[in-house]
Amino acid sequence: MYACVKTVAFFGVSTVEVDVQAQVLNGIPSFSIVGLPDKTVAESRERIRSSLYSMGIALPSKRITVNLAPADVQKEGSHYDLPIALALLVAMDIISQEDIMNVVAVGELSLTGEISKVLGVLPAAIFAKKYDRMFVCPESCAQEAIWAGDNLILAPKNLISLLNHFKGQQLLPKINIDRNKINQFETTSFGCFSEIKGQLLAKRAIELAAAGNHNILMLGPPGVGKSMLASRIPSILPPMNSQESLEVTMIHSLAGQMNDYGLILQRPYRAPHHSASLPALVGGGNNAKPGEISLAHNGVLFLDELPEFSRAALESLRQPLENGNITIARANNHVTYPAKIQLVAAMNPCRCGYLGIQSKECSKAPRCGQEYLRKISGPLLDRIDIYIDVPEVKIKDYCQNKSELETSKIIRERVIKARKIQSERYGEGKTNANAQGNDLEKYLSDSARKILFAFIDKAQISARGFYRILKLSRTIADLAESETIAEEHIAESIEYRRIN
Repeated sequence: MYACVKTVAFFGVSTVEVDVQAQVLNGIPSFSIVGLPDKTVAESRERIRSSLYSMGIALPSKRITVNLAPADVQKEGSHYDLPIALALLVAMDIISQEDIMNVVAVGELSLTGEISKVLGVLPAAIFAKKYDRMFVCPESCAQEAIWAGDNLILAPKNLISLLNHFKGQQLLPKINIDRNKINQFETTSFGCFSEIKGQLLAKRAIELAAAGNHNILMLGPPGVGKSMLASRIPSILPPMNSQESLEVTMIHSLAGQMNDYGLILQRPYRAPHHSASLPALVGGGNNAKPGEISLAHNGVLFLDELPEFSRAALESLRQPLENGNITIARANNHVTYPAKIQLVAAMNPCRCGYLGIQSKECSKAPRCGQEYLRKISGPLLDRIDIYIDVPEVKIKDYCQNKSELETSKIIRERVIKARKIQSERYGEGKTNANAQGNDLEKYLSDSARKILFAFIDKAQISARGFYRILKLSRTIADLAESETIAEEHIAESIEYRRIN
């Protein structure tokens, strides 16, 4: 007998419909899976056989063929176990084809029939919602799947409970969102800017970066607080809207880095070590999984000790910083992941770290600083909006009381207000950093235009640099709640620009 169950294959955050076709015929006993399965899918035969045996069901001593169509699409992952098992149950006349005709199923089976957690549940659930189909997933993934919409979701703990549901003997409960977990998650602390003493200029630069989603590079000797400043950025970023949360959740779902809440609400903050390889940053492997760049989508990618990253890893940042996505090209896979990131980088002024401090700098100064910065290519540096020197903390700064310093809550309110102005100007979720530069020139006052053009002519800034100065000026004006970009806004923006 023939049976068919729907499931999906993943290509980045996109999904492709896969028909799991099963046929049981008379002949020499065998169990074959065809349709470009990888080793994980091929091994599902033994997991399915044991799962059915645990339920008291034995596979017939016949020729069993499972086809995963379309046959020219590579099938990877353990989520094919459940749809294959369902197709076999239909082919063996245990459940009817009508029960699963409108079903999309994903799930890994254990030897005892338990349905285990799999990757990519949210993208699969969104696919099922798009085509108005019932979605079947593991119980442990229910909170993730429910965010796809209000379509019918079944989340059985094991195969026998799903079988009983289809037979009408014991219906599975309706899945509801666990609001308590969400509320608990939203109150998570990420540190506060009031814990950082001194560094007023650096705090101002980071506020500008957060308000306009600008890339920033902090330069300073070791121990002055660059990493601490970067780690506090999530505490001043505005919350994600629903679309941004779904995008981030889908990427983390495919990477197997989901939380227990089913939805990621906080903007990602990724801080890979400088020894991270190119595939770790970009993504890759046999399954072309997302890397750190994609995992930081709609959030912050912090690269400490920037020149210590490999040249290839740094150059891979060019595409996402310019286009907001990254393409992974492999011999057997070619996928594109969203990667709208805010780059926050930190570095020492030279290899020893003490360039400019007479009592500490090495004998090679200042040449060592020039050589160290040269490890970063000009095109990458040109994509950074803000350069800020982070000096050593003064003794008087240590005497400041925490109550005298601005908290992250106060800064965050200003950032949210500035982001709201940008959303009203460009549309929901858009910021000055990804605005069209030509659209911003009309906001320049005459005096600001003169200052900007004089600086461009003298410093020989590139066209990209010109528009990045303009975008940062627009953010400064938004924080000041000014409709016009005035000369003081341009002057401050120029102060953050790298000239040589």
